[in-house]
Amino acid sequence: MSTAAAPVRTLDDRTASELRLTAEKILAEFGTSTATPRLLAEVAQAAAGFGDTLRHHCRPVDTADGLFVLRGLDVDGDAIGPTPSSWATADGCGASFDLQLLLLASVMGNPLAWEGQQDGRFIHNIVPAAGRESEQTGASSTVLLSPHTEDAFHPGRAHLLMLGCMRNPDGIATTAASIRKARLTDEDIGLLSRPVVPILPDDAYAEAQGYAAQAPPAVPTLFAAEEGPTLRFDPAYTPLDEADEPYRSAYGRLTAELARVSVAVSLSPGEVLVVDNDLVVHGRVPFQARYDGSDRWLKRASVRVPGRRSRPLAEAREHGYGQAALEAHTS
Repeated sequence: MSTAAAPVRTLDDRTASELRLTAEKILAEFGTSTATPRLLAEVAQAAAGFGDTLRHHCRPVDTADGLFVLRGLDVDGDAIGPTPSSWATADGCGASFDLQLLLLASVMGNPLAWEGQQDGRFIHNIVPAAGRESEQTGASSTVLLSPHTEDAFHPGRAHLLMLGCMRNPDGIATTAASIRKARLTDEDIGLLSRPVVPILPDDAYAEAQGYAAQAPPAVPTLFAAEEGPTLRFDPAYTPLDEADEPYRSAYGRLTAELARVSVAVSLSPGEVLVVDNDLVVHGRVPFQARYDGSDRWLKRASVRVPGRRSRPLAEAREHGYGQAALEAHTS
């Protein structure tokens, strides 16, 4: 894994201040960052009024890295309070940052939430949770969070993933690997472009687990989009034992290539990692949580980009394991 620097876009003080003041104005009006229809409408209207400078910083990912780090947001480590013990106890914590992230998501596309995850919130809190250390979810800590496509099991998954840092005193890294940097043979690409095995819903979607027995759809791992290859990848929830040996071998070579080109991105407070979810798989290195209010704390937002054609049309026929996506339309 490389520690090479990720591409960086830095907001100037004036633009960062405009974003923060807009978020604080909305927070003062609504008294909460909970994304009700009225608040989402206000956010969409405010986002539409931002100037070209902010929009330029929020332009699509434009390198083979498939990601960038946005700098310039301010986080007051004392004012935000201690790291919550779980997402369920985080309501109201870092509310101004919630709205800044939601505004940025609304400039980039349509913010996305899930009925079955974190009670339908549009901004998720990613913190280590006691008793969940070894899960393959954002609440884990002591295990490597395997590189994966966010919500890979679902056809309505986000095009962009945003991870905003509130606290990271130990410099715990997010890992990221772009399919555009991987080297694969034509034979492997051909094998992995066939729908052979399903991707099952992860443990964050408890209600989807029972649905997994209802003829889970086989999906391709790779897809040849107009601008280059994209991928749909989540080995922790892919039953590879159901595939034949040539497919498993090709999948193993893809996994090795993604490990070879993987980079480690250690976020500081106020930084936002933006990942193209069609190009990049992301994960996290293991760490030892303290559960004393000082642990790593990220905010997560998901974004769908209207009109984007980066996935097979056949995905529209998938059942999505009964999970409903909630999309805030901003354009």
